Amino acid sequence: MARIRHKSLDCSPGCAVEATLQLIDGKWKGVILYHLLEGTLRFNEIRRRLPNITQRMLTAQLRELEQVGFVLRTVYAEVPPKVEYSLTARGRSLEPVIMALKKWGDENTGFRRDPKSPADLGKHAANCPVSCVQADG
Repeated sequence: MARIRHKSLDCSPGCAVEATLQLIDGKWKGVILYHLLEGTLRFNEIRRRLPNITQRMLTAQLRELEQVGFVLRTVYAEVPPKVEYSLTARGRSLEPVIMALKKWGDENTGFRRDPKSPADLGKHAANCPVSCVQADG
């Protein structure tokens, strides 16, 4: 998890922003939360939606999200083991934040699908850390 810059987060009005960003900090956490907004997913379902993430990184990010109370990990006593991930009420409370980030990204980055210029999609998709080409815009 990211290093906390202040021992106490009551230093200024912006500290609440810093505290929030520390909880969802990282390349993948916001994207994982975005996909879990759709509902419960198994590990490999999340991995398929994020083809550029390693198994180790996905495991670490899911554990951190579980640790801060955003994600619920449910293990079923089956062979092979079945593990599902879903958002807790606290995680679901981030929906307006995640959707605002998505909306801003759609409007201000080159990753949004534009039916008028399909050539741009390939140019941006190659550099996209997440599955931009699968975005539902």
